Amino acid sequence: MRRPLNSLIQSSAYSFYKVLTTHCHAFKLGTLADVYTANKILNAYTRCKELHFARKLFDEIPHRDTVSWNTMIAGFVNCGNLETACKILKNMRRWGFDFDGFSFGSLLKGVASAYRLEVGQQLHSMVIKMGYEENVYAGSALLDMYAKCEKVEDAYTVFEYLPEPNSVSWNALIAGFSKVGDRSTAFWLLHCMEKEGVRAEDGTFAPLLTLLDDIEFYKLTIQIHGKIVKHGLAFDNTVCNAMITSYSECGSIRDARKVFDGAVGMHDLVTWNSMLAAYLVHEEEELGFQLFLDMQRLGFEPDIYTYTSILSACFEKAHKSHGQSLHAIVIKRGLEYLVPISNALIAMYLKSNNTSMGEALKLFESMELKDRVSWNSILTGFSQIGLNEDALKLFGQMRSLMVEIDHYAFSAVLRSCADLATLQLGRQVHVLAIKSGFETNDFVASALIFLYSKCGIIEDARKSFEETPNDSSIAWNSLIFGYAQNGQGSIALDLFFLMRDRKVRLDHITFVAVLTACSHVGLVEEGLNFLKSMESDYGIPPRMEHYACAVDLLGRARRLGEARTLIESMPFKPDAMVWKTLLGACRVCGDIELATQVASHLLELEPEEHCTYVLLSHLYGHLRRWDEKANLTRLMRERGVKKVPGWSWIEIKNQVHAFNAEDQSHPLCKEIYQMLGELMEEITWLDTDTGLEALISDFDEPCESCDAKLLSAGNLYA
Repeated sequence: MRRPLNSLIQSSAYSFYKVLTTHCHAFKLGTLADVYTANKILNAYTRCKELHFARKLFDEIPHRDTVSWNTMIAGFVNCGNLETACKILKNMRRWGFDFDGFSFGSLLKGVASAYRLEVGQQLHSMVIKMGYEENVYAGSALLDMYAKCEKVEDAYTVFEYLPEPNSVSWNALIAGFSKVGDRSTAFWLLHCMEKEGVRAEDGTFAPLLTLLDDIEFYKLTIQIHGKIVKHGLAFDNTVCNAMITSYSECGSIRDARKVFDGAVGMHDLVTWNSMLAAYLVHEEEELGFQLFLDMQRLGFEPDIYTYTSILSACFEKAHKSHGQSLHAIVIKRGLEYLVPISNALIAMYLKSNNTSMGEALKLFESMELKDRVSWNSILTGFSQIGLNEDALKLFGQMRSLMVEIDHYAFSAVLRSCADLATLQLGRQVHVLAIKSGFETNDFVASALIFLYSKCGIIEDARKSFEETPNDSSIAWNSLIFGYAQNGQGSIALDLFFLMRDRKVRLDHITFVAVLTACSHVGLVEEGLNFLKSMESDYGIPPRMEHYACAVDLLGRARRLGEARTLIESMPFKPDAMVWKTLLGACRVCGDIELATQVASHLLELEPEEHCTYVLLSHLYGHLRRWDEKANLTRLMRERGVKKVPGWSWIEIKNQVHAFNAEDQSHPLCKEIYQMLGELMEEITWLDTDTGLEALISDFDEPCESCDAKLLSAGNLYA
């Protein structure tokens, strides 16, 4: 069970009081002259992190020894003050005291925590110069420093010089290789450690478990679990927490829960947070909410991580009320000023639905302190809900306020450029990304591929792809989508097979892209085979979006019966996206009976969504069923549903001009409508037999009037 914060504060205050009392007593008796007594009090002050008192006592000790100096170095290192610790080391040398393994060990610990590799390398040269490279304390600290700074080859070199590596040395090396993701070396080291007869500890298994993060490692996770039980570490908090996360990431929420239940009475806050995260990863939101209540009932106060995790479960419409309740709890407990929690609330409102953008903006504007995540959340929100001009303005504001622009910001703004088809502005952002060193980042490269694909420049999309390392699925998926949307489905499928042959990890988005490619080029049987083989051949169960793609595939092939059968055979209830896809296919095929049935499902799921009414209305109009069309229009009016007008835009000289139906807001609208009128007259004339014959007879002669009119239309924006 946790101890309340106030009891911890009282305990810390009592410890400090005891040290002060001991110090006063020693001063009265005159025993401070004894260096052993003075060092004990000095050490007690540093443990209480009362460095002011420690420094004062240190200056008053008449006969300091190496232990006195090492105590001060360790005290400042433990308080995160590496600079002062380094100064004390230099002064130690000036006063004629030699360094020992503990001096180097303490200072290297601080270097590792601060990731100050250059300082660590200087200390390494001093260790060698003074002959301490084989000292177990100095050597283990050096090894740990290199491992934490991700210089694992240097860490291994130091390890080889140790005459008798202990468990601390082995654990530091295993942790280093685990941190850089070198799975094979990390497990080879475990094997060597066991062969050498060194006992594995919690610090051995915890980093190894972080490497077991996929379904393919499930059996290996079970084996490691067996070793943990054999070594009597099953109830160790660190190992237990890592086991829960590992089983979860290997796809077994049941085993994760078994580990959690098996450690009853040993749970700490991290254990509860690990189980909560596991439920949310597996989309078990209701169990996650129940766990959140249980932990508080048992006396565990949620921390920042708990709140940010549980808020991430409130994105779905069904859990919107939970999100609002959690927001109220956050305010009640005075936590709304914490930046990570405010960021989580912003993300919750942005992802719950498009109408909550106002709530997210209100929260954002009320934040006294904002970090990159705050800015990126709003920027991404604007981009995702189609407020692309607002996204571009916010990006400009971020630059003017000197907010650090990272790969998430570049990705979001490039997506907005793609949605607006503002190629020139997109190129400028591309140049800025190159200058900032982000052009090879997977997310930025993916957004660049999307931009150039959307603008029809697939060659530039391919160039952006080639400039990435090509070792993750993000850029591959974007390029497959790009080729599919540009009508080059066969190249898209070739890319998929190349991706598979190069053993790039496939994900559910890969198959959305592949099914889209099949749909766009009419490869119906191939697409259906991909859907069937997803889980059996690739271990990826089909999701809602895959079935929607398959319905689109069958709809384009005018196989509506099979599309309906596929929907009925889905292992879960179809959502609005699937029904909308089928409704679109009904419209193309002119199947009014099926369209009416599909529309009834949609109107039940989304009674306020205008798209369903518009699609069905167009279909009634196309089939000249005017009574049904009128009834539908009346229903829209009764329910207060309004058709959202579509927008079109054009970019001229870096300026975007946007228009919607019957728009009168453009400063040159009079000239634009005049030109449209002239063009409509000419189209009407061309539509007649006389006009068509005249056009054919003059086919070889340039139409000067048309050219002049088109040029003058272009000049409106010059």
